Amino acid sequence: MADGGLGVRLLSAVRAGDAERVQDLLGEGADPDTVDEKGMPALCVAVAAYDAPVAQALVEGGAAAERVLPDGTTPLWRAIDGGSHAVFEAVLGRENRMRLPEARGAELIALASEWYGTGVTEVLRRRTGAAGPVTTARVEDDLYDWVDEVSLGGLVVRAGHGAILSTLEAACHVQTPVDELIARAVRQPDEEHVDWAAVCWVLVRRRDDESFPAVVAQRHHPDPVHRRFVADYLRTRSFCDVEHPRYGRNETAALAAWSAEETDSAVLAKVLGAFTEYEHPGLEAAGLRHVGHQDPRVRREVPYAFLTDGGPLSPAGREALLALVRDPDTEVRLRACSVGASDEDLRPEVTRALLRMIENLDPAVCRRATETLATSPDRTPAVSDALMAMLDADDQLVRLEAAWGLARRDDPRTEEAYARVGPLGPGFEHDHRPGELLHWQWRRKDAEAAAFRNGH
Repeated sequence: MADGGLGVRLLSAVRAGDAERVQDLLGEGADPDTVDEKGMPALCVAVAAYDAPVAQALVEGGAAAERVLPDGTTPLWRAIDGGSHAVFEAVLGRENRMRLPEARGAELIALASEWYGTGVTEVLRRRTGAAGPVTTARVEDDLYDWVDEVSLGGLVVRAGHGAILSTLEAACHVQTPVDELIARAVRQPDEEHVDWAAVCWVLVRRRDDESFPAVVAQRHHPDPVHRRFVADYLRTRSFCDVEHPRYGRNETAALAAWSAEETDSAVLAKVLGAFTEYEHPGLEAAGLRHVGHQDPRVRREVPYAFLTDGGPLSPAGREALLALVRDPDTEVRLRACSVGASDEDLRPEVTRALLRMIENLDPAVCRRATETLATSPDRTPAVSDALMAMLDADDQLVRLEAAWGLARRDDPRTEEAYARVGPLGPGFEHDHRPGELLHWQWRRKDAEAAAFRNGH
């Protein structure tokens, strides 16, 4: 072939789902619009396979998302039709967000609206003529969010059209009313569903002065699902560098008032979880108010209200954390120990609680307690001996955490500890814990050299 077989290799990488290889081949000069033996562009192959990383690599490499195919569709059209929000976003790309003509945007919005308004099952019945039952399976659409995958009459579609519609409208600068967007989000009352997540991000990214108060007003909605969405929205805003002169002040003012008023325990836990992502003078008061709450979901969020950025705890905060360190709920105790370990007065009680929890039969509890114990400022022999004992654990991550904790303490048993961790597989290349052995060895050599110099 004129391209030295690059096109064949590109299609092979696309079919194999190897996004890194696709990037490499594009870098070598492969045509991003390479077509297969049926005349189908590589981007459409990725779309049909629901392969968002490969689709993204192709689009970033120059693949034409709006290339018209013989049936009149385009890769972008097919991505909307397929119902995967992750694939749609990959094909839409940053450039197409800016360049999509208004008329074309309206056509694509109409397509997404038909799927969403009519429902995936009904549209599939119309297209296939099949009258039998549908098959529905929950699948991961990306690293964080899920969606239903619906099969009927030989066609498979993901039901993420609410997410696609919301993102597409924003890309086309259509200012959909806040209440309409939230109604889309809460139709699937799960913050890990693609519709919920996409609407949340659309609203977070808005920079007008009307959207924020319209969202926050729904904290008074009678349906707790709507209120939970507002809490998730406020928490998500804490992760973003929002360009607004009142950013942070409006959010914390709303959360401070809300944390004193919310009566639904599940929502209150979300409110406190959002509130503790910000800095606010009322945080400690909110924590103290709920330290004895009957619902452990609420108490699990309370310890973070006492984080002090290195400053001392107040007497009331220390007393509250002490109560949480002794809480009957394991998750509450784990979180309270994580926060309270840095406080010198609380440290003995925190250490006792952690030493009990590393013996927990639940591997997840044991691992997290070991992690907290390893990072604790407590340098007593009891802690070092406990970490050494954890090298008998079946969980390699527990053994690694214990070895790292011993190295941080310059324990003379560190080399033995790392030997007992065992060989680490892929995924630890950038992990700080294996590298601590080398730092420990350097410190030992420096100490020995200094002792030698002082002795002579």
